[in-house]
Amino acid sequence: MKDLEFEQKRSLTRLEAADQLSALADALRRGGTAELELGPGTLTLRIPDELRSEIEVEVGDGEIELEIELKWPTLHAGAGTDAAKE
Repeated sequence: MKDLEFEQKRSLTRLEAADQLSALADALRRGGTAELELGPGTLTLRIPDELRSEIEVEVGDGEIELEIELKWPTLHAGAGTDAAKE
């Protein structure tokens, strides 16, 4: 069961996409608590020192899809649980 899920789909210019990625990169560099402007609101996340990543590229049906996924445990995840091992 997910504690929280946020999804946003919209069209962006190349510069808007770069600005979003730059803001995320700045938050990752700082660590600690990060605030990301996403549309009309702000998403606040705790960014730890260690993350797991997955990058996926799919080409087909006239489109290129690039997914960048970052994962880390929540504060309340126990060290011996499956959630902490993912």
